Amino acid sequence: MSTPENTSGTRGGARLSVLKTYKLYIGGKFPRSESGRVYEVTDAEGQWLANAPLGSRKDARDAVVAARKAFPGWSGATAYNRGQILYRVAEMLEGRREQFAAEVAAAEGLSQDRARALADAAVDRWVWYAGWSDKIAQVLGGANPVAGPFFNLSTPEPTGVVAVLAPQRCSLLGLVSVLAPVIVTGNTAVLVTSRTAPLPALSLAEVLATSDLPGGVVNVLSGDTAQLARPLAAHQDVNAVDLAGAGPELAAELEASAAENLKRVLRPGSGDWSATPGLERMSAFLETKTVWHPVGA
Repeated sequence: MSTPENTSGTRGGARLSVLKTYKLYIGGKFPRSESGRVYEVTDAEGQWLANAPLGSRKDARDAVVAARKAFPGWSGATAYNRGQILYRVAEMLEGRREQFAAEVAAAEGLSQDRARALADAAVDRWVWYAGWSDKIAQVLGGANPVAGPFFNLSTPEPTGVVAVLAPQRCSLLGLVSVLAPVIVTGNTAVLVTSRTAPLPALSLAEVLATSDLPGGVVNVLSGDTAQLARPLAAHQDVNAVDLAGAGPELAAELEASAAENLKRVLRPGSGDWSATPGLERMSAFLETKTVWHPVGA
């Protein structure tokens, strides 16, 4: 008599792990890299963690197209609505806190307690930036005194599509510190993950996809930072570049490419992502629009 099959699909009680397949995030979808290639991601001790997609120049161009398509709707949304959407992202980050803490611990060789502290700090920072969505215009804008019967009002407006190079270290808190200020002010983003620690960024893409954030507002590419950053810095439809994850030589090269169409460039800073944030990263990718209006009209 034949014996019933093990309903778990395993032999002798052993179970095969279901390994996660990480993908790019472009236009609200999860495509494989255009080339189909992947690269190994290892932990702080060199042990294999996962395969991450190896993004190509074509993937970078597709991400820019998606970000440009999403820009009118996202920049035209009310500041209150953007803040509510970002707060929803924070709620979902909080719900997956343990997963992010585990990824940070593996990537950076930290204890679980330290990794949880960094995950908490990342969620708190996302909430902090979400709260600025309907306040930044009041702080950076204003009425200007002029000699004449006119109202002269200056208001900040988003720059457009921003290419963001995530910090190579501080894989979650640093990531949030560069991404949140770009999108809270109405810009759309093409994010290049850390080369060595891309998993928190790829997992964040899953959170963004299942939140209320419209597809294309954030696009996530993993792979070789330089190979992805070069076409983005030279792309005529990219309006600004954040060089947080670029080394000195690469940053100089990308800055020269960005000058070809007068992109805004935010140079790498101190890299202390635990420091209290200010308004610099939000104001870096805002333009000032000034309107004259006759008094009494």
